[in-house]
Amino acid sequence: MRNQVLVAGAGPTGLILALDLARRNIPVRVIDQATEFFAGSRGDGIQPRTLEVFDDLGVLDAVLAAGIPTPIMRAYLGGEFVGERRMWEPIEPTPALPYPNPWLLGQSGTEAILRARLAEFGVQVELGTALAGFEQDATGVTATLRRGAAEETVRADYLVGADGGRSTVRKQLGIAFEGTTDESLRMLLGDVRADVLDHEFGYWFAGADRPMEGIALSPLPGGRQFQFAAPLTGDAEPTLAVLQEYADRYSGRTDLTLTELTWVTVWRPNVRLAERFRDGRVFLAGDAAHVHPPTGGQGMNTGIQDAYNLGWKLAAALNGDESLLDSYESERRTVAASVLGVSSALLDKLVDGDEDAMERGPETQQLDISYRDPADRRPLVPGDRAPDAPLKDMAGNPIRMFDLFRGPHTTHLYFGETGELPADAYAVIRPGTTAAGRHVVDVEGHAFAAYHAVDGTRVVVRPDGYLAQHS
Repeated sequence: MRNQVLVAGAGPTGLILALDLARRNIPVRVIDQATEFFAGSRGDGIQPRTLEVFDDLGVLDAVLAAGIPTPIMRAYLGGEFVGERRMWEPIEPTPALPYPNPWLLGQSGTEAILRARLAEFGVQVELGTALAGFEQDATGVTATLRRGAAEETVRADYLVGADGGRSTVRKQLGIAFEGTTDESLRMLLGDVRADVLDHEFGYWFAGADRPMEGIALSPLPGGRQFQFAAPLTGDAEPTLAVLQEYADRYSGRTDLTLTELTWVTVWRPNVRLAERFRDGRVFLAGDAAHVHPPTGGQGMNTGIQDAYNLGWKLAAALNGDESLLDSYESERRTVAASVLGVSSALLDKLVDGDEDAMERGPETQQLDISYRDPADRRPLVPGDRAPDAPLKDMAGNPIRMFDLFRGPHTTHLYFGETGELPADAYAVIRPGTTAAGRHVVDVEGHAFAAYHAVDGTRVVVRPDGYLAQHS
C-alpha cells in the first residue's frame, strides 16, 4: 500500500496530524531528519483550546497527569522578596469550557505522549530520515528520502511540511517567508536544576533599579528542573557557566547553584508568516508556515491547530471530496497572522519594560479563534468553536457534548426534535421528553443555553469542533 500522506517533521504539529489521520484509517508516514527525539522544554505552555484537541485525540489524561498548572512566580528585586504573581489567574471550569486554564508540560514530554498514542495505531516516527527532495504532479508527490548514504523513493498522495522554521519543504517550493528577524535581541533559554529553590514555585530575579530586566526560572514537571530564561548580551556561548553567571548577577545569592543543563538554545525574535500554506498537493503547517516569539506561548499551539484543521480535510480529499482543501490556507493563515500579532505585542511590552508584560489574558488561550466572517458579531455562527455541555445518554449515563464530537466524524444535533432523524444525528431534548431516535437529555439546560438553541435549532459540528451550521 502506498503512503497516502507523507509528513516531514515529528514535532507536535507533525505528530498531531499523523495521529488525526491514523485514527481515520488514512495510511501516514512520519519522518524526521533528527537522529534523536527532542529533549527540551521549548513549547511548554499548552493553551486551553489545545487541551480540548488533546481530549478529542485521547491523550488529555496523560498530558494532565504529566504536567502541572501554571505556577505562582516569586519576584525578587535586588535580592529582596517583593511579592507573588501569576502569568494567568486560574478560573473555574464551566459546563461550556471544561479546561479554562493553561497547562505546563515540556515539549519533549508532550511529544512522547503523542508518539505513544500514535504507536497504538501502528505508526512509528522514522528518525534519521531526511527529505532530500520531491516533485509533484496531478496525482501525487514523489519524494526522495535519505538515511545516511542510502536513498529511498516514495510516492504519496499528499506531502505536509511540518519541518520547522528552516523548512526544507517551504524552501523547495520557493514560498516566501515574510517577516523580520531582530539580531539585536537574543534570549538564552535552557533546562537546569536549581535544588536550593522550592520546585513548587517559579522565580523572577532582577535588580531593584530595573525590575523588568532579569532572569526567570520556571519549574518543569516530572523532576527537579527549571526552565531558565534571560536576555543574552555579548557573544557568549550558551553554556552552564554563562547561565550561572546570570543567576549570580541577578539573584544576588551565593547559594543558587545551577546543575544538569540538559537543553539550551539562543532565541532571536523571528516573526514570520509564509506567503501561502499550500502548493498543489503540498502543505505547510506549524513553524514551517509561521514562527512566533515565545511570548504568550502561541507557537506550538498554533501549529497543533493547523494540524487539527488539516487532518480531516486531507481525509475527506482521500475519500473523494477535495473541495475542503483550499479552506485550510484561508482559515489557518488568517488565524496565524492574528496570533503573530498577539505574541509580537507581548514581546514589545517585554522589550519596553512594561510591568504587565508578564500577564496573559484570554487572547492567548486560543479559545476565541474563529473561522467566521470577522464582521459577523453574532454568537455561535458557522466558524465558531462548539462549546461543551453535560448531558445524559439514552441509558441515563452522564455524557458530554465533547463525547459526541470525539472521533473522525461530523456531528449533527437537532435541538428539541422528537421525531425520526437521520441515522448519524442526535436529538438534544429536555427532561421528560421522549424522542424516537438516538438522543441525549439536557438535564440541566446547559446545552440549550450554550448553543443559544430553541426547539427546532439544527447544529452541525465539523470534525475539528467548529460549527459548520447553526440554524
